[in-house]
This record gives sequence, structure tokens and C-alpha cells, in this order.
Amino acid sequence: MHKLALALALVLMVLAAMGLALFRPWWFTPLASNWGALDRLIVFSLAVTGLAYLGINLFLAYVLAQRAPGRAAYLTDDRRLEGGLITLTTLGIVLLLAPGLYYYAQLVAPPRSALQVEVLSQQWIWAYRYPGPDGRLGRGEARLASPANPFGVDPRDPAALDDVVVLGGPLHLPLNQPVLLLLRANDAIHNFYVPEFRVKMDAVPGMVTRIWFTPTRPGSFQVLCAEYCGLGHSRMVGQVQVEPPEAFAAWLEAQPTVAQLMGQ
Repeated sequence: MHKLALALALVLMVLAAMGLALFRPWWFTPLASNWGALDRLIVFSLAVTGLAYLGINLFLAYVLAQRAPGRAAYLTDDRRLEGGLITLTTLGIVLLLAPGLYYYAQLVAPPRSALQVEVLSQQWIWAYRYPGPDGRLGRGEARLASPANPFGVDPRDPAALDDVVVLGGPLHLPLNQPVLLLLRANDAIHNFYVPEFRVKMDAVPGMVTRIWFTPTRPGSFQVLCAEYCGLGHSRMVGQVQVEPPEAFAAWLEAQPTVAQLMGQ
């Protein structure tokens, strides 16, 4: 009797899981970038793993519901069974990995026309550095970093003097223009994540990581730190403001440059 109860419990568990997947009480936030393909990739992965979950648990329920007494057969060297399992496992791995590798190749290859913005994370604030009229970010070195110069901008580099530094945000971005974020961290490991943009990346002390996307919907979006970074982790939030290119250019022109902040 207890075997039938276990079988029934497995069937109910499978039905509940399938119901959650089909009726979707929790789902993606509305898309605001060019990475809608990642939504489809996640749905595809859920379908593949869901079919495996469905098949394995229903098979277990079927076995538990059998009334035939006796011991299970012990098989050794069943080449047909082993070959089938290896084939199904290999097919599942290929189905899950191949699409991900395809999109990862695009994720690590930003367009050359992308606007480069440096993102600096530290407990517990986001800061941003934009290129000036020359279109290039100036040189920055960790040894030059200080409370007054968190990015470690080298004042001897002419390309750095027209850069724009924004402490605490919000991060302003132009609509429908590719953006390449160069991520740095001054203390612990952080993670830059805007759910509507779909992509996220760790910011690691001592190195520069990269992430790119194209904002496709104007508005204000929340920046989250998706890596536990200390007791104040919950305060590690910020804002992204996506606006038309003309409004972005006017905002950027109104910001003080590194030369002005340093009194040069």
C-alpha cells in the first residue's frame, strides 16, 4: 500500500511541476534589450530538462505501482541498455550545450561601434566613466585609485581629461545603440545585473570583465548586484536610465569632465 502511495505522490508532484511550468505564475521581466534569444534558450532548456523529469518520475511511479512480488533482476553487461542510455545522455548534453555555445560566441563579440562605458563597483555603490568627445576612455591604473579618484584615472593621459565620471549613477544609456560595459571592482566580487537586459557579469578585483547589449526600450531600470558582496549587499542597487540618443548626448555634455573635477 505504501508503494502505491509513493507512486501517487510522484504523479502529483509531476503534475504540480508541469502546472507551474504551463501557467507561469513567475516569469521573465519584460524584455528591454536585444537578448530576447536568451529567453527562448531558457525555455528550450526547460523543455528538454522537463521532458527528462517527466519521463524519469513517471517511470519510477510505474515501477512502484507494480504488484508483482520478487526481486529486481540484476543485469551485467547489457550492451543494448547501456548503448541506449549513452545515446540519450549524449543527445541531451548536445541539445543543452550547442545553443548556449552559439549565443555565448555572440555575447563575447561586441560590435565595434559599441559605446564603451566603464563600470566600477565597490561596497556599496556603482560608479560609471564615459568617454569624452574623443570617443576613447583614458588610461586608469589601480595604484592611482583614491577616494577622490576611484577609477584611478591617469591625469597625464590626454585621452582621460575629457572623460566623464558619475558616482552613484544613474547609468545613462542611449536607446538602440550597442553598449559595451567594462566592469571593475575595488574590493569584493560584485555582479552587474539588470533583469530586463537579460545578461549579467561578475566584476572581479584585479581584472576587467566585459558585457554588451543594446537597450531597446526607454525607461528606468534597476541595477542589482547578483553576487553576495558583504553585509550591505542589499544596498548594492542602482538605476539605469535609457533615453533617446539626443537626450543622452545633451546629458553627457552637461556633466563635468575629469579635467574640470581635477581643477585643470
